[in-house]
Amino acid sequence: MKRPWAEEILGEWGVRDVTPPFQVERKLLEEDQEINSLTGKPLRRRLRNFRPEADIYVASLGGPLPYMQRLKTIELMEAEELELLAAAYAETGTGDAWRQRASTWRFDEINDLIEKHNRWYPIEARLPMDPKSRDFVKIGGKPYARPLLDENWVLARFPA
Repeated sequence: MKRPWAEEILGEWGVRDVTPPFQVERKLLEEDQEINSLTGKPLRRRLRNFRPEADIYVASLGGPLPYMQRLKTIELMEAEELELLAAAYAETGTGDAWRQRASTWRFDEINDLIEKHNRWYPIEARLPMDPKSRDFVKIGGKPYARPLLDENWVLARFPA
């Protein structure tokens, strides 16, 4: 019984009769195994964990994304506030006077920016959803939402 053509090509019946051209090829391969230092070792896998999409390419041409710019602005504003608070802390000192001054310190502008960041960051950064918590995944084990600045934030950095 003659086997179909596909089965002849893909068959798994073991080593076929060795022809002279295959003998030469086999000899060359055996010589290469002696020279090759990677013989018997697994090869490193090249992982491609990205999907080239048009919107990502377009965003890369436009510079930093809005959430990146917002985060940079928040960090700069926090640094400015810390400098002002350090000067006020040195001037006022510890105790009830500092606690009173910390409670009256205003963070309206930066808190508006933080609220905007907390609202739009998961969408702009394309955070995946966690089905168990029904919220966006945590980044590095921490929630993406930034805390608002208030009296507790001040007192944590400059205790009364």
